[in-house]
Amino acid sequence: MGSSVVVVNGRLCKNPNDVTINDFLYKRFNVPGDTNNAQGANATLVDINQFPGVNTQGVAMVWVDFAPYGLNTPHLHPRGSEIFAVVEGTMYAGFVTSSYKLYDTILKKGDVIVFPQSLIHFQLNLGKTDALAYASFGSQNPGRVNVADSVFATTPHILDNVLTKGFQVDEMVIEQLRSQFSAENISVNTGRSILKLLSQT
Repeated sequence: MGSSVVVVNGRLCKNPNDVTINDFLYKRFNVPGDTNNAQGANATLVDINQFPGVNTQGVAMVWVDFAPYGLNTPHLHPRGSEIFAVVEGTMYAGFVTSSYKLYDTILKKGDVIVFPQSLIHFQLNLGKTDALAYASFGSQNPGRVNVADSVFATTPHILDNVLTKGFQVDEMVIEQLRSQFSAENISVNTGRSILKLLSQT
C-alpha cells in the first residue's frame, strides 16, 4: 500500500516524522533589498512561496527598504490585512476606503499602522536618508496588486477605449502612462492574478 500525499493550499505537506526545526526557520530576513529602481523602495516578502513553514499558519512578513524619498507604490493585498512598523525614518502613509475616504498620517520610528485587507495603501519616505519598516500579514499568502501596474502594464493591454473613457483622457496620455511601466515591474503575484482574470473571460 503506497503512502498518501497531502496537499494544503496547493503545497505538499511534509511527513510529520520528517519535520525538523529547520522547517520552521527562515534565516535570510536581514538582507537589504535593492532600492535602485524607479520607486526607490523594495519589499522583501517572506510568505508561503519563500517559506513553506508558514503554510496553514495565517502569517507572513515583509521587510521594506526605502531610499531617500522612496515610495512603496499604491497597492493592495487581496488576501490579508497588514500591520506596518517603522524601524528607521519618517514616512507619509495612508489607505483609501471603499467609499474613497483617505486616512493618512506621518509615521516616525516606532509608530505602527494597520492597513485593512484589500484596501489601497502606500508609504513614502520623507527623509534624506534611507528608511526601513517591517510588516506582518494575517495570511500566509497575502498577495500584492500594484495599482498602476494592474492598469497600465497588463498583458495584453487593456483596450484603449476602456482606459480613455475610464480616466477621461486621450490615447496619447494612456500611451505615455503605459511607457512608464513594463512587465518587469509587475510582481509575481500581481502578474498571475491579472493573467488569471484574463483567462476567465
